[in-house]
Amino acid sequence: MNPKPNISLINALIRITCGFTFLAWSTAKLSKKPHNQSYLWIALLAGMKIAEGIVRYCPLVALYDKKEEFPPNKQVHSTQNYNHEIKKKNDHVEASSSKEVAKIMEDFNPEKIFSPEDMKKD
Repeated sequence: MNPKPNISLINALIRITCGFTFLAWSTAKLSKKPHNQSYLWIALLAGMKIAEGIVRYCPLVALYDKKEEFPPNKQVHSTQNYNHEIKKKNDHVEASSSKEVAKIMEDFNPEKIFSPEDMKKD
């Protein structure tokens, strides 16, 4: 299994840096108080962040992205009705978008902005 990277390079570098920082801090604390379990947990979590930065894959980000792919919690009786609703919404968005674009193009028409003398090439 080769997971695709789902975090950016900058995010990976930040995870590696913070992971090594917390790992160094927790191991220093763990050497002074070896019976304190919380430092061990912090060291394990820091190691996980280092691994996420090296691999550039975060399972929580993947889980969040997968959650966004699904429609909101709405009971759909059949996929046909759902597809029809989505198509209807998309048609409305496309129609309003094209009307808005046409209006913007009319407003920014060079003939309205510039005078005919400005349009002449010297």
